[in-house]
Amino acid sequence: MEWLIVLGVVLFVAAPVMWLKPNPRQTRQNALRSFARKEGVEVKLAAPPLHNFKGFMPGYRFAYAQKAPGPDFVLVRDAHASEALEHYHAGWRWRIAPLRPLPAAAETSLKALLERLPTDALVIESSAQAMTLWWWESQGPERFTLYVASFRELTQTLAGQADNLALSASSR
Repeated sequence: MEWLIVLGVVLFVAAPVMWLKPNPRQTRQNALRSFARKEGVEVKLAAPPLHNFKGFMPGYRFAYAQKAPGPDFVLVRDAHASEALEHYHAGWRWRIAPLRPLPAAAETSLKALLERLPTDALVIESSAQAMTLWWWESQGPERFTLYVASFRELTQTLAGQADNLALSASSR
């Protein structure tokens, strides 16, 4: 009987320690976020630009050069977009389309990237400061490496293409 009491006390003390241990998904997310930060990608939890979305979602920000701001646009995956939004490519719709047409090289890079992104990637948002991938982090660092290269290429191609012409001119 005494050993049952001792065992119960030990289990009672050990239970909170087990709750503190990260599960496999949290371990993978931490590795992914750490890798992304080492690659110069800013990772933040914030409200994504989705209609009626409550809560926060991981956003991976790929910065444009300060002197070469990027265009403003928002692309949303079909599953989270209204039918009223203009279809763009491979199951993505413009929530906010760029004011000026994207350069041909950027258009090609963007379309290729959209075809390869995982299904939990819901939004790609571009502002003068950065391009942000809003997704639920379904993949690990090994796979994310492919997206980092594509996003870097895309942000370099779109750098200096700001919708605000005054912003573009003052950055030169």
